[in-house]
Amino acid sequence: MAASEENSALFPIFVLTIMALPLVPYTMVKLCHAASKKTKIINCQCSSCHQSGKYRKSIFKKISNFSTCSNLTLVLLWVIMAILVYYIKHISHEIQVFEPFSILGLEPGAPEGDIKKAYRRLSIQYHPDKNPDPEANKYFVEYISKAYQALTDPIARENYEKYGHPDGRQGLQMGIALPQFLLNIDGTSGGILLLGIVGVCIILPLMMAVIYLSRSSKYTGNYIMHQTLSAYYYLMKPSLAPSKVMDVFIKAAEYMEIPVRRSDAEPLQKLFLLVRSELNLDLKNIKQEQAKFWKQHPALVKTELLVQAQLTRESGALSPALQADFRRMIQLAPRLLEELMKMAVIPRTSQGHGWLRPAIGAVELSQSIIQAVPLSARKSVGGSTEGIAPFLQLPHFSEAVVKKIARKKVRAFQDLLDMTPEERTLLLTQVGGFSNAESKDVELVLDMMPSITVDVICETEGEEGIQEGDIVTLHAWIKLQRGNGLVGALPHSPYYPFHKEESFWLLLADPVSNEVWLSQKVTFMDEAAALTGVSKAIQESKEGSGASVMEIKEAVKEAVERVRNGSRLVMGKFQAPGEGNYNLTCYCLCDSWIGCDKKVGLKIKVSKRSRAGSRGAVVEEGPAVEDGIEEEEEAEEEVQDDYESEYSEDEDDKEAKKNDTAPNGVVHDKDKGSGSEDSGSEEED
Repeated sequence: MAASEENSALFPIFVLTIMALPLVPYTMVKLCHAASKKTKIINCQCSSCHQSGKYRKSIFKKISNFSTCSNLTLVLLWVIMAILVYYIKHISHEIQVFEPFSILGLEPGAPEGDIKKAYRRLSIQYHPDKNPDPEANKYFVEYISKAYQALTDPIARENYEKYGHPDGRQGLQMGIALPQFLLNIDGTSGGILLLGIVGVCIILPLMMAVIYLSRSSKYTGNYIMHQTLSAYYYLMKPSLAPSKVMDVFIKAAEYMEIPVRRSDAEPLQKLFLLVRSELNLDLKNIKQEQAKFWKQHPALVKTELLVQAQLTRESGALSPALQADFRRMIQLAPRLLEELMKMAVIPRTSQGHGWLRPAIGAVELSQSIIQAVPLSARKSVGGSTEGIAPFLQLPHFSEAVVKKIARKKVRAFQDLLDMTPEERTLLLTQVGGFSNAESKDVELVLDMMPSITVDVICETEGEEGIQEGDIVTLHAWIKLQRGNGLVGALPHSPYYPFHKEESFWLLLADPVSNEVWLSQKVTFMDEAAALTGVSKAIQESKEGSGASVMEIKEAVKEAVERVRNGSRLVMGKFQAPGEGNYNLTCYCLCDSWIGCDKKVGLKIKVSKRSRAGSRGAVVEEGPAVEDGIEEEEEAEEEVQDDYESEYSEDEDDKEAKKNDTAPNGVVHDKDKGSGSEDSGSEEED
């Protein structure tokens, strides 16, 4: 009985231990993640971002951010643990170890005479004939009598003094830390114990397995539905222009699950009138086009209108019900666009290349959603190939302001960047009509904008030159600089209601054949991960080339220093194509800022594989070619024309301007655009 009582008393300790094992490390991980997140979040300080309330740290905002399901569950579990600790500390029934001398009120080793005197004294106080209290009777029988018998019997007393127990040496005792009623197998307690064992050991693991398998069969590791990836894969076309990427983007399964209520009809009609100019409707047949638009699936209509509400900054006109759907849709947009980008650059051709045009379109759509800039603003106007979109991402800018400063020969966004802060302030205050505070906001945002430089080298490791069939390694150092000196920061995005970290995509592509040879995502937020990755990559690369230990250390030290100064290393491998000269372009595209993209032209010479296996470089007249590659020196205008956004012309007009591609991907004319001549697919209507 004593053993069962001891087991029952240990049950709270058992529960506390089981709860603490996963809860303590999980809480530590959450706290460390929150601490690291606070240190790396550096947001824009302009008045527009401040007024958006996205970064405002009010008490209600903190409570709202904290009141997630996981956080509330975590707090509840800690409250239960605190209650258990309090219960264990102040438990009324304490486990009493059998101590005969202590029970009789004697010192250990007391003589037999003192033992008998103590027994007679306690008998007068607790004996049933002297004290009718049932508790006194129980204490006398279970403790006083047993203690007297244990000390008056010579053998029992010797065993107690020698082994600490009247019965002599005791073996190991095992127990179950369960409540007393569960240890009574008879009656209903046995059924409860059986149900508990079955539930914990069988039903609970099965439920967890079913939930995991159902979610894993529906979602990917990036929490995107498999149905969405399938739709993106089959709807993606090599000739898909950036202006048509929206039609693929809105067909995500997540958006199709957003409910379309009858009460949404009237607000959507009003929203349609506000964004109608951005829907690419044929004005000549406007009635037929409108009817065709509303005949689409209701979820597609709702999604496209909500996306246009973000692009045109008309989300304030939405009803409360649509506001909830709008926030859900906007929150999912970056992840869906990232998967759309992956579907564009996934190997499709026989050479394992992806498609360039839809990849650029996915990035441009991401930029427009984050900055809330209409797609029509990207049309080429005046001397700017990017249109007025880069201007509209700045605070307090509008189309009217852009037209005013254009009269002062500030037509391209680069013209504004090339001015000194004093010149910009003078221009904006005198021409644009800005106040000093508004001009200061513009300077704050321009200081937050990243400036990218790309240094690219392609080589065959351990060999000279590049021959057909070689595995070529690309080393690209991407350096990010800002006017305020930061490296990792959140972009200026007052109209995007959620935190969004900057991401960059490095694409090695052939604009003429519309093929992406290599792609990789780059981020500047996690410096620790970048240091670990670059150290490992440089060490493996140098070891493979047979470098000495000192050379490896020096190379790793130099690479680590470059990472700490705001650079990131991108390494990738691709198979060299057939013999010929290839004019490639290395794109570095930002998914959050408009006008920050960078590109570098590359010429790769691939020689015919020698039958004797010699790996000598092919020597040509003219500029020397090092490791099969030379950086392309071109005028800035020519570079911009090659990366001109394709919102300015219709697909049919571009198709009429295309010529046949030269063999081996040789670029004959930079003005021919980045079409998909080799794709063999038809243009989208």
